[in-house]
Amino acid sequence: MKYKQRKKALILLADGTIFYGKSIGKEGTAFGEVCFNTGTTGYQEIFTDPSYFGQLMVTTNAHIGNYGTKEDEVESDTIKIAGLICKNFSFEYSRPSADMSLEDFFEKHDTLAIADVDTRALVSYIREKGAMNAVISTEVERLEELKAELAEVPSMEGLELASKVSTKEPYFVGDENAKYRIAALDIGIKKNILRNLAKRDAYIKVFPYNSKFSELEAFNPDGYFLSNGPGDPEPLAEAQEVAKEIIKRNKPLFGICLGHQVIALANGISTYKMHNGHRGINHPVKNLITGKGEITSQNHGFAINRKETETHPDVEITHLHLNDDTVAGIRLKNKNCFSVQYHPEASPGPNDSVYLFDEFIENLSKN
Repeated sequence: MKYKQRKKALILLADGTIFYGKSIGKEGTAFGEVCFNTGTTGYQEIFTDPSYFGQLMVTTNAHIGNYGTKEDEVESDTIKIAGLICKNFSFEYSRPSADMSLEDFFEKHDTLAIADVDTRALVSYIREKGAMNAVISTEVERLEELKAELAEVPSMEGLELASKVSTKEPYFVGDENAKYRIAALDIGIKKNILRNLAKRDAYIKVFPYNSKFSELEAFNPDGYFLSNGPGDPEPLAEAQEVAKEIIKRNKPLFGICLGHQVIALANGISTYKMHNGHRGINHPVKNLITGKGEITSQNHGFAINRKETETHPDVEITHLHLNDDTVAGIRLKNKNCFSVQYHPEASPGPNDSVYLFDEFIENLSKN
């Protein structure tokens, strides 16, 4: 066990509320929207998920870092959260197959983390007041300056972040001799989504967030995929145009999370910022087509308008979140297009929803 002097740190919320903790190692300051994830496992996948870009992550699980990190358990090549806030940080780890400690992982990616925080009190406060901007810092003596700097941080509402995490150049995943070809628009894609598609005999070409439909079409794909990602979906005008073109041509289209919201916007259904969002691996969803329940992995701070979806002549709600009745899935009645608000690839999380990848592949075979 490492015993060393750890610097005092603070969490300053946009409304002026302050919580205290101690730094893990790196000193400094980080800004972002504070949110919480209720998952008990999978912290490495959470920290590297592009959907969390620009967010300060509060983990509700009391112990973080106890099983270390492993090179192949990442959803992108770098840590994407703006910073970590946790209760008990484990400097030592017990899993023999781990490659390094979480402390070393954070140091490698130059990311600020603070522990010894009363996360139960912090999460209770966020639940009541809603997600808001915040700053974490070891520069506790700069409180007034931090307040002024925090006031200048833009709200997540209206913020386009896909460009910050999307690939700069197209790349390929899978066997080029696979049965199916899929063009994927990367607006914050997770690696496990690509793994799930590739193992279903698909060869995927991943395109930058601002690619035009003609560029995706040139790959001559059997179908198209719109990925998850961070930020507000409304500013993603280029992605919405791509979705419109795919739908107009009635090509197979599948969207997850941010991709689901883009598909809704492409059909004239508005989105809105939620009070807290859904972030965890135990969210209950009902499949309205089969009547079955699913335990799902979720990570989103925006949702699509339910009333507008219910009254849309061409769109059908397929899944509902059972905690708050928000729309968790849709399909177009006369087009080869469907999407879900949650993450069927899980990683971490339950596998109740992996059938959605099979349904997409089945749609490709009918094309």
